[in-house]
Amino acid sequence: MSYILALDLGTTGNRAFVFDALGKIVGQAYKELTQYYPQPGWLEHDAEEIWQDTCWVIQTAIANAKIIPSEIVAMGVTVQRETCLIWDKTTGKPLHQAIVWQDRRTAPLCNQLQAQGYGDEIYDRTGLVIDAYFSATKLRWLLDHVAGIDLKNVLAGTIDTWILWKLTGGKIHATDHSNASRTMLMNLTSCTWDDTLLELLQIPAHILPQIQPSLGKFGVTDSTLLGAEIPITAILGDQQAALFGHGCDRPGLMKCTYGTGSFLVAHTGSEIVRSQNRLISTVAWTQIRNGSLDVGYALEGSMFTSGACIQWLRDSMKLIKSAAETEAIANQVTDNGGVYFVPAFSGLGAPHWDMSARGAFFGITAAVQPQHLVRAVLEAIAYQVKEVVVAISGSCSAAVNKLTVDGGACENNFLMQFQADVLNISVQRPVMRDTTVQGIAMAAGLAVGFWDSYETLVQQRQIDRYFSPGVGSEYATANFVIWQKAVERAKYWAN
Repeated sequence: MSYILALDLGTTGNRAFVFDALGKIVGQAYKELTQYYPQPGWLEHDAEEIWQDTCWVIQTAIANAKIIPSEIVAMGVTVQRETCLIWDKTTGKPLHQAIVWQDRRTAPLCNQLQAQGYGDEIYDRTGLVIDAYFSATKLRWLLDHVAGIDLKNVLAGTIDTWILWKLTGGKIHATDHSNASRTMLMNLTSCTWDDTLLELLQIPAHILPQIQPSLGKFGVTDSTLLGAEIPITAILGDQQAALFGHGCDRPGLMKCTYGTGSFLVAHTGSEIVRSQNRLISTVAWTQIRNGSLDVGYALEGSMFTSGACIQWLRDSMKLIKSAAETEAIANQVTDNGGVYFVPAFSGLGAPHWDMSARGAFFGITAAVQPQHLVRAVLEAIAYQVKEVVVAISGSCSAAVNKLTVDGGACENNFLMQFQADVLNISVQRPVMRDTTVQGIAMAAGLAVGFWDSYETLVQQRQIDRYFSPGVGSEYATANFVIWQKAVERAKYWAN
């Protein structure tokens, strides 16, 4: 027997899954990750904690699968994107906490770059808008604020780079194109680090990782970690891994992951599609075909606050005891009671890109009950996705007639039905909700020849349920217009 190990290092926790040759999960483990909020709008992770948790979930998943490490033929790694750090390559220790993708501390630098007129050039070179979301300004902040840096001993990277370096015993300092494309430092056309942008932000090229194809050999795990050298054969950003897992490998196919944020990604083929609707152009995944680099591109709408606002209802507002309760609570009322929620805890992403927006409830009266607030939060998650689907439809020639979903919040039947109603298209939910993990396992297995057909793997996916537009479409569509008015009033708040 032989197996594939899949690592999913996310924003709120780290997971490991063991897959057998039939694509069945035979072992898994999860550990929640500590969130650090040193100031309002700032969010950090302890990179050492991520590494320790990575070791623990790997060992626990293997033990739960009742296998030995030498039976694992390949490993794939998918990670939260944009989160980055710097570390000392001599000591192997991080020089600062990792700055998380949601962190807003570099908004002033982004505003300065925008004011200096670099917006169009950065978009042309990277496919990205200037925003604190991306890694480049975070790296600049780290280099400016960590005292006593010896640049000869510094390495930098996103979480995939950090974990790859640790897994290989400090031998491999690399990343893949999908993660590099999220740094605001990679040229989207050449798929290499962009010298002009490195000079603009004064980031030394030698501290950055080598960029490699997403599917391909990245090295092997140090034998002292697990007692075996396991090939690492795929690295993907988490949203690209979900896109891969859903089988969205050509224009017209798109998926939405409802996690901490919501991320809607549409494959655009081998061509870079530029959006006039403030979507970002990014790399889907890359691999070597017939001796040359084969690049798949995508359009993405990134919505920063999604599942995080349900977590807020639970942990901060104490309106619910579990996320699962929100479905029944929302169904206890026939409408939102005139309440509209703007989920802008970390500003607004696509298509607004307003770092100064903040979360808000509008329309509260004395008649409003807790159920209305919960329902308004769920509706807002769906409205955000509606905005991005409209933007993608206006940017791509291929018709959008189906949305494939995954992530924790897609378990909520109320939300998924409301999503179908407001989009007026079918929403498809697979049996395997952890599509991010499934996608990176598929990529790692295909890269090493464990499986030989991507198409067969995609066809074997089982669908749990289709949600079709229903009687609620008229209500959802009408209220979407009012919700957009609420969004406009929440923008530019921190300014």
